[in-house]
Amino acid sequence: MAKGTHDFAPDPRNESILISVNGKLVPRAEASVSVFDSGFMLGDGVWEGLRLHRGKFAFLEAHLDRLYEGAKAIAMDIGLTREELMRRLDQTIDGNSMRDEEGVHIRVMVTRGIRSTPYQDPRVVISSATIVIIPEYKTPLPSTIETGIRLFTVHVRRGDPAVQDQKLNSHSKLNCITACIQATEAGADEALMLDPHGFVATCNSTHFFIVRKGEVWTSSGDYCLGGITRSNVIRVCREAGIPVFEKNFSLTDVYGAEEAFVTGTFAGVVPVTEVDGRHLTDGRGPMVERLQGLYRNLMDRDVS
Repeated sequence: MAKGTHDFAPDPRNESILISVNGKLVPRAEASVSVFDSGFMLGDGVWEGLRLHRGKFAFLEAHLDRLYEGAKAIAMDIGLTREELMRRLDQTIDGNSMRDEEGVHIRVMVTRGIRSTPYQDPRVVISSATIVIIPEYKTPLPSTIETGIRLFTVHVRRGDPAVQDQKLNSHSKLNCITACIQATEAGADEALMLDPHGFVATCNSTHFFIVRKGEVWTSSGDYCLGGITRSNVIRVCREAGIPVFEKNFSLTDVYGAEEAFVTGTFAGVVPVTEVDGRHLTDGRGPMVERLQGLYRNLMDRDVS
């Protein structure tokens, strides 16, 4: 079983899924890419995580926007139009008879393609982009949604965009992996990461929010990925008249918060009960429970 915000119970159906590798559906055990692939060799690519909800991909347009903007930023040609990629997503879901299933999570990975030799320069790429789509039956555990997770603030910082822009949802995740390792070694479920100035930025795989005196705070967004669930939670707060702010705040503000939570495509809104040993709540607080409901309603509206 995985740990942290991505807690899930293994599903035996995943052993027989078909994975889309450059448009061909192949059994999981046979799915592979070249050792010369840019993603394997250098982490040179972009990706998205999607959820199937009521037979449709939730917030698909926003996810495709981020994928194609990321590819453009690194001068990578995906090689498919948005419509063609959407058809490939549909083929993958329908090929696995998942259309009417709940709890389906999809990872879309696009790399620059195969290189002729181990070398950074994209001019040695000799193929079109590699596109892999992995659908899985994967549902967050009810205990994660209800009783929450614990965070630990790590020494690994979110970097300056001039070093590696955090807005890129790239395959190069070593910064976040290092943070995750430190947090799990400290006995926590996920890492809380600061920006270069010492303000709270984000978590290693999710976005972070706190609740103070009826207000919802999240980071300025300057040093984190443009999270789709993050933006949707901000949206539902505004629609519901809940004061929400994107701003700089410190760990002192976190330790004194009434509630905290993280957001992500996989699990939606997840309560945080403890940060650096400071107890915040026993399970989810009233604001988190309310936001979980508002987010579910927004997802229903998106696919209706």
